[in-house]
Amino acid sequence: METTSTVTLQDTIETLLKSKKYATLRDILTTMNPVDIAAIFEELQDEKMPLLYRLLPKDIAADTFVEMDDETQKFLIHSLSDTELKEVLDDMFLDDMVDMIEEMPANVVKRILRQSSPEERKQINMLLKFPEDSAGSIMTTELVILRPSMTAEEAIKRIRRTGVDKETIYTCYVADNLSKLIGIITIKDLLLADDDTKVSELMDTNVISVMTLTDQEEVASIIKKYDFLAVPVVDKENRLVGIITVDDAVDVMQEEATEDIQKMAAITPNTDTPYLKIGIFETWKSRIPWLLLLMISATFTGMIISSFEDALASSVVLTAFIPMLMDTGGNSGSQSSVTIIRALSLHEIQFKDLVKVIWKEVRVALMCGVALSLAAFAKVILVDRILLGNPDVTVYVALVVCLTLAITVVVAKIIGCCLPMFAYKLGFDPAVMASPFITTIVDAVSLVVYFLIATSILHL
Repeated sequence: METTSTVTLQDTIETLLKSKKYATLRDILTTMNPVDIAAIFEELQDEKMPLLYRLLPKDIAADTFVEMDDETQKFLIHSLSDTELKEVLDDMFLDDMVDMIEEMPANVVKRILRQSSPEERKQINMLLKFPEDSAGSIMTTELVILRPSMTAEEAIKRIRRTGVDKETIYTCYVADNLSKLIGIITIKDLLLADDDTKVSELMDTNVISVMTLTDQEEVASIIKKYDFLAVPVVDKENRLVGIITVDDAVDVMQEEATEDIQKMAAITPNTDTPYLKIGIFETWKSRIPWLLLLMISATFTGMIISSFEDALASSVVLTAFIPMLMDTGGNSGSQSSVTIIRALSLHEIQFKDLVKVIWKEVRVALMCGVALSLAAFAKVILVDRILLGNPDVTVYVALVVCLTLAITVVVAKIIGCCLPMFAYKLGFDPAVMASPFITTIVDAVSLVVYFLIATSILHL
């Protein structure tokens, strides 16, 4: 029997390293995207990283460094000489450098700042002062600024002279002598215009901008909404201080989505470190507080069951339907909460839409409740009573189950849509009010409804 083996690019790179075929390695790496090269570094043994990194051309090395995870960057910084580190930093955009510095320990940060120019240190310190998750913390100050009095020819010359080190040149920004943002213009407009046409005649004065303290999630939403490649950032006096590019907005969207998913699963968010690189103790710390909280809150369910022990003793068959009722209620509430949380994060709804949301969810809940009750009634009678031959399952028991199911679904969907909206109104992240909390609350409500209906109809 023949066996086949697949030789991956990673295997090829490691084989060439062992064989010391550095010229071949360099030729291969120069044809690859920095993102793919960074992925190779993250799989390499530590001692091989510096050697392979030194084979990269200067421009590719800087782009690759930006794409690496924190641990790989940290290891390489310790391995590189001051001269090599300075070369990397010189080719990095300022916002990427700030992002890296925020994740590094103090001793590494000091070394990075020592290799930065005085102007870079000043810019870095300015960006680090902005609150985390604000527009100012993710913006770059490397942009092309034009004056309204320039001609198209003069503007293009300026772009050629200064654009090499800028984050983007596709969209340029027009500011007056006081640095106040007054317009935007694209490179396409400049190239297609006559040489002597003034920038003031070509620029678009209807500028959409964000403030330095605007939440980064809102910035990402604006970029997505208007299909921007970049959005300008201004201070309180409308002075242009930087831009946020679409690549940074995509990173924000990914981080926010990851954070929401973790909160919805009752996990303390950790969006900076890949799953396999988070230690067991760190993972435990992020999960155990929420599990303890939910376990304690779930004791209310036990208290409710204990308070209706006499009813359960009179009709033990009721116990068999508790899991179905609780699960259905929890699932119904989760459906609504996840839908509302997503709509809030996309700014499709606001708190003022609460009545509309409740009215919609109530109608959906009634339809779901009726459909589920009919299906449950058929199941209880046909399966539990006839097929399984359980005489304790009477029509009245089926009626209790079906009524409880319908009411639970309605209540669950109302709770599921209201809690995230109230959290949003109070300034909390709506994702906190997701499945675990909704399920715990709905479980308690469904049991109370179940036993109250049972005692009323079955006279327990």
